[in-house]
Amino acid sequence: MMDWSEYGPAYEGFKTREGVYVPEPFLDFPGDDPSRKVAPVKPFVKKIDFDGTYPYLDDSFNYKLNSFICYTGLWSLAFLLNRIRYGLRIEGRSRLRRYRRLFKDGAMTVCNHVYRWDMICVLQAIRFRRSWIPMFAPHFLGADSWFMRYIGGIPVPEDRAGLRRFNEAFDELHRRKAWMHVFPESSSWKFYAPVRPFHIGAFNMAYKYDLPVIPCVISFRERTGLYKLFGSGEPLVTIHVGTPVVPDRSRSRKEEAERLRDESHAQMVEMAGIIANPWPASSDALK
Repeated sequence: MMDWSEYGPAYEGFKTREGVYVPEPFLDFPGDDPSRKVAPVKPFVKKIDFDGTYPYLDDSFNYKLNSFICYTGLWSLAFLLNRIRYGLRIEGRSRLRRYRRLFKDGAMTVCNHVYRWDMICVLQAIRFRRSWIPMFAPHFLGADSWFMRYIGGIPVPEDRAGLRRFNEAFDELHRRKAWMHVFPESSSWKFYAPVRPFHIGAFNMAYKYDLPVIPCVISFRERTGLYKLFGSGEPLVTIHVGTPVVPDRSRSRKEEAERLRDESHAQMVEMAGIIANPWPASSDALK
């Protein structure tokens, strides 16, 4: 059993199985707030109002063309680069075949949020299925705004009229039997090995739409051999695909959302080789 508390307060009590690789911290992660955004977005585009006029679900020709270009780039280049630069390995993907009947009306994937290409990892793990992703709205003002929008990102607004349109968009996507993805940790911590607490919103959505939740977790490997030619000291990555957790609609939303969250978190901790995780499953437990 390896103890990684020497890495700072955010690793306090963190223990892993022998042989699990944990990268040295790339940032000074806070030990008190696991949702804190440690890499603020620097806006570079004109102001966008995420209100009732924003096209949360855009069926226009322009959107479909740009989305096609985005996914073509993913399939032809980014997926390959993710394997070359980060040595991507996928474990547990056979479960998708075993449970494929559960996914006839769509599914929701959840994953830890740990590096810039983690969504690409998820898409590769689920065999390139198109996913729709609720995202922190300011990301649509930053340098990755084009990619965020056309990969399937939908900004989460604070405006009441915007929230109504946001919910209508996901209602329609569910009617289309779409797949959805959420990063329930809410913020990205670069190559951070523990699994942080989850916000309940993703699991409320899974209950609302009666979607099986597929837990995925990214763990890390030491960079060796030819991989040392790429990545500037960053670790290699493995994404693990867990067993779907299915909502029981005969129980209350609150009970089931909490169960979906807790079981998904527990699976991810186990798949990552973690014996003692420094964070609880629920973000509410820290309030």
